[in-house]
Amino acid sequence: MRIFITGASGFVGGHTTEALVAAGHEVLAMARSDRSAGAVSAFGATPVRCELGAVSAEHLDGIDAIVHCAAFVEEWGTREQFWRANVDGTTQLLAAAKAAGVHRFIHIGTEAALFDGRELRDVDESCAYPQRQRFFYSESKAEAERRVLAANTPDLQTISLRPRLIWGPRDTSVLPAILRMAATNSWAWLDGGRHETSTTHVANLVHAITLALTRDAGGEAYFIADAERSTIRSFLEQLTATQGVHLPERSMPGALARGAAWTVEGIWRLFRIRRPPPMTLFAISMMSRTITVRTDRAKQALAYTPQMSLEQGLQELRELENLQNLQTS
Repeated sequence: MRIFITGASGFVGGHTTEALVAAGHEVLAMARSDRSAGAVSAFGATPVRCELGAVSAEHLDGIDAIVHCAAFVEEWGTREQFWRANVDGTTQLLAAAKAAGVHRFIHIGTEAALFDGRELRDVDESCAYPQRQRFFYSESKAEAERRVLAANTPDLQTISLRPRLIWGPRDTSVLPAILRMAATNSWAWLDGGRHETSTTHVANLVHAITLALTRDAGGEAYFIADAERSTIRSFLEQLTATQGVHLPERSMPGALARGAAWTVEGIWRLFRIRRPPPMTLFAISMMSRTITVRTDRAKQALAYTPQMSLEQGLQELRELENLQNLQTS
């Protein structure tokens, strides 16, 4: 197949690009800069100089499928920033796909589209979007997903995959952020880290993407997750241990942390401070609530089965860390 990927220089997009190239597909990748062009070329894709919101039908000439990984995923930003990238960017890409005669559109969504600060316990795809969204990221990803699924037709099959807490090699968000907090002695568990979580190794998400390229499963969203579930504490302790880091024992009540984050955000917005605050309500809420998802629909419609177990993924990270230590010693 001839496949176009957005966000190919990032964590999920990079792994997806490598896997599709290895499988023999011709992969073209959005590149906004020389740096991103170099990155996607290193993964084996052909860079296409364009950016979200400005993708033309000519950029997609001859493309069979689009894998849309790019998004504004920062913890802090204005509603306009989230909406422009995640909603307007997706909408414009859908229009270009239709004009170019693309047959399949795979959107990388998120369980956060359903998250309004309350627990999401053992949810499936029948769970409705919140009537009132509390977080700009959640609001924008929910609206983008709505538009993707509404665009499904016999000529353009659209699918949204919803991974929860993506992890694995080259992670640029979860593990690096926790390691930074541990290094500055600013890490604390919320409610002792007792809340349950689903997780998604990046290899399992990539596997789901490859399945979605060929399955007749358009117009639907699908949760993607690892076979195992963990408490937040168990998972993060094992994850940081692969890097030789032991997280401290201290903990604080989740309700207290959420209140503090709400206050801090209010101060930041009142004084229009541009740099990110030391804590955000979205991140604190995510870490102090149980969020677990069911993958039955993906198993049935996509024939999805996790390919990477929790222990295999952790062992892979341990081996990579040992290799890096040897190379720098």
